[in-house]
Amino acid sequence: MSAHEVAESGLITGTLIWYYYICQREVWLMAHELNPEAENPFLELGRLIQEESYSREKKEFTAPGMKIDLLRKRDGQLVVAEIKKSSHSTESATMQLVYYLWRLREMGIEARGELLVPKERKRFPVELTDELESNLLEAMDNIERIINLEKPPAPAKTSFCRNCAYAEFCWG
Repeated sequence: MSAHEVAESGLITGTLIWYYYICQREVWLMAHELNPEAENPFLELGRLIQEESYSREKKEFTAPGMKIDLLRKRDGQLVVAEIKKSSHSTESATMQLVYYLWRLREMGIEARGELLVPKERKRFPVELTDELESNLLEAMDNIERIINLEKPPAPAKTSFCRNCAYAEFCWG
């Protein structure tokens, strides 16, 4: 199956791209619908920041495998923005945006990306380069492999574990 077919199937989502760069065990758990409690304080904080930030501009866009936080036009060009609560996970957030830009381009829509961190007043531009696209396609192949595993990968301690909604599941 091509990367485009995998993306269109809904098997891979922007969220799975995000988690791939944070924790491959989480990719497997989410793909198999073993979701953390929605009331987890870290998840609630992220939702609150996303809802409260840029509320006047809020133009969410949803398509198969994509839930883009904010769409806007700037200088005649479409800008796709992802809102995060901290810049601690810039690589994963960037690759999530790259996935959205790639999917939109596959649909014939050209756009630029912006990673927004309102609490830190930071804005990171994201462009779909050949190198990032190559990294994305490799990540998608790896995600498909992870999803097809019979059991989740073993837990691996990272700096993200402390605030993870799955921490008890992995380490409790």
